[in-house]
Order: sequence, then C-alpha cells, then structure tokens
Amino acid sequence: MQVFKAIFWDNDGTLVDTEPLFFEATKQVLSEVGVTLTMDFYINKQLKLNISTYELAREKGISEDRIIELRRKRNKIFMDSLEKGIEPMDGVEAVLESLESKYLMGIVTSSRLDHFEMTMRSAGIKQYFDFVITKEDITNEKPDPEPYLLALERTGLLPEECLVIEDTERGVVSAKAANLTCYAIPNELSKENDFSASDRVLGSIGELIELLQY
Repeated sequence: MQVFKAIFWDNDGTLVDTEPLFFEATKQVLSEVGVTLTMDFYINKQLKLNISTYELAREKGISEDRIIELRRKRNKIFMDSLEKGIEPMDGVEAVLESLESKYLMGIVTSSRLDHFEMTMRSAGIKQYFDFVITKEDITNEKPDPEPYLLALERTGLLPEECLVIEDTERGVVSAKAANLTCYAIPNELSKENDFSASDRVLGSIGELIELLQY
C-alpha cells in the first residue's frame, strides 16, 4: 500500500466554503456593466476550466481599465464577506487535527494571498499547515501543474510520497500533470465536474481518515 509523507490541500471548496461568496461578489460587480453572471458559467467555465468570468465583460466591449476597477471592487466585497466569518467545511477541522502530527501538510491555492490570509483568520485552521502556495507564488494557475510542482519543490519529497486533495476538475488535472496521487471530494458546485482522472472520488472528507489508516 502506498505510504504518503505529505498532503497538499486545495483551499476554496475543499477546506472552506468560500466559492458561493466569491460568486456573489463577482456577480454583483459584473451587473454594473450589464453582464449577467450565471451559476452555470461560474461552475462550468470558472471553476472547471479556469476561464475568467471577466471574459463576459470583454465580450461586451468593456475596457481593461474598467475590468481592473471591477476586480478591485469585487475583491473588497469578497474580503468584507470573509471578515464577517466563515466556517471550515463539514468535518474538516476534525480531520486536520487527526492528520497534522502524521503528515507534512500544505495548502496549494489559486487564491490571492490577502484573500487566503483573511479566510484562514476567519476559519481558524491555518495552524494545521506547514506551508502555503498562493497566486503570488506562481505564474501559471491550475490546471497547469506548476502549483503542485512548486509544492513538491518546497517539501523535497518524491511525487509518490505526496497526496493531493482537490474539489474541482482543473485541480485534479493540475495534480495529475505533476504526477501526484489525487483524491477528489466534490462539493455542491463541482459535483458535475469530470473526476475520471482522479485516483479516488470521496463522498466526504471523513473517508480520508479510513483510507490513510495503513
């Protein structure tokens, strides 16, 4: 049986339920320029394939300067939402408590550092992790393998010694392109993604404990 030394966690949608907040903030600012952001686009383009929601604004001829303003406003709305308080996903804290002494653990996220730090302060789970990789650390986001290749570099471990936990198709593609074992835990927004490339699909994070008991 494969024995892991490290676990690399996705953050948004895996550890914390931030995606609905991000969707609402983005929907709000896009509506200011006459763009209607649907949940279908957000799930199947943004979350699944990493196609920016602001492509909808570009299609309407919105200038890049205006899009930058919209992003800034979106970020402020999102940060304000996070500051009001957010809980870890169901079962997450118990699992992290169980695993922290047994594995090197890191978060590999496409989130901005300021968003990530606010999320961790709000959810109160940062103490379980040894390192974090955020948007500022990389050039190419998931589904590119760069984030997970950087995680490997940070740990100095071999790919077969590391396990990735993801909630989206693009996250799984990123992990597998880095030659890592990846377990997917779909959530309400990502459940229709294609997880066929993952090594396992779990029904809940609680199943991880049983799978890692050698």
